[in-house]
Formats: sequence, structure tokens, C-alpha cells
Amino acid sequence: MSAAIHVVCGRCGAVNRVPGERLEQAPGCGRCKSALLDGTPVELTGDRFERFIERNDLPVLVDFWADWCAPCKMMAPVFAQAAREQRTRLRMAKLDTEAQADIARRYAIRSIPTLVLFKDGREVDRVSGALDATRLRAWLARHVG
Repeated sequence: MSAAIHVVCGRCGAVNRVPGERLEQAPGCGRCKSALLDGTPVELTGDRFERFIERNDLPVLVDFWADWCAPCKMMAPVFAQAAREQRTRLRMAKLDTEAQADIARRYAIRSIPTLVLFKDGREVDRVSGALDATRLRAWLARHVG
């Protein structure tokens, strides 16, 4: 039996304890019953951002983007595909820098898209600019395995 990990629900923000061996079994949130690891990026807002990056035991990759940004839109399907591929190893989230300008300033987001990887609530790496699937997979492999 593997140790339980904390997984924050992308819908209601509840912190769930999930046994490691159950990650592949589509665990649901204890509060709202939503799928915890459904393979879709979580849309973060200011009131949920800190809790999501700090309380997840899985690494969290945040895509800082904006609706007007053409490279952001170009990379969105690549990011969504990576979320499906990495669903039990990594939490993937998106933060709209226009709607959440305070958070973008706090993390010194100067260009978009910018991907920031957090582990245990701390930033461990970032990359700016749109990545294709091959480059994103290679970047994730260096950090997540």
C-alpha cells in the first residue's frame, strides 16, 4: 500500500487524501464528487491559486496566458493534451493574466505564455513562449520524469 497524497479538487478546492495506488482509478472529490484527475487543465482564480499550488502533493504546472494572445491560443491544445497524458503525475492549471493581474505581477510574468512549475508550493522552473508538444514533453521529462 502506497502513501496517500493530497489532491486539491479543481472544482470546489477541497483537499482530498488519495492512496497512491488509487490515482489511476479516477478518484472523486469527497466534497463535490467531481473527478479529481480528469486530465483537463484547471482554471485558477485569485481566491483558489495559492491553495491549489501549495496543497497539492503532485507538482503543479501553471500556464499564465491571456485571451488576446495568439501564441497562447496556439499552445492551448498542446497544453490540454499534456494534461491528459500527465493526469496522475502532475496537476496542470491555467491562469488568465488579464483577470488575475495581481498574481501575474507577484510572479513577475513579463511575457505570455509562461509556464511555471511548482513543487510543494514553490516555483522550481519556468519557460516563456509557446512550446510544441515535443518541447513541452521534453521540458516536463526533466522535471517530472
